[in-house]
Amino acid sequence: MSVARITTVNFNKKEDADTMVDNYVVNAPSEFPEAKQLLQIRTSDTTVVAISLYSDNEAMERASVARKKRMGESHHKHESVDTKVGEVKLNHQI
Repeated sequence: MSVARITTVNFNKKEDADTMVDNYVVNAPSEFPEAKQLLQIRTSDTTVVAISLYSDNEAMERASVARKKRMGESHHKHESVDTKVGEVKLNHQI
């Protein structure tokens, strides 16, 4: 059973979101090597949604150390963070 972690981060400033987006693009693949898929969506100047798919809960939990580090380093730049976790029911790819 695949699982997904969906995190929406609202940043205080556009520049903070810019920095985070650029950093995530460069570093996330090596920080989260067990992720089967990583998506990052910029929904506004200050809002970013990150979606990570893992093969199971255990793989997702192993990634929590890197996630806590990443989120902790930029916590002062966040207005809010909302995280949801759920079972993937469809992952259609062409």
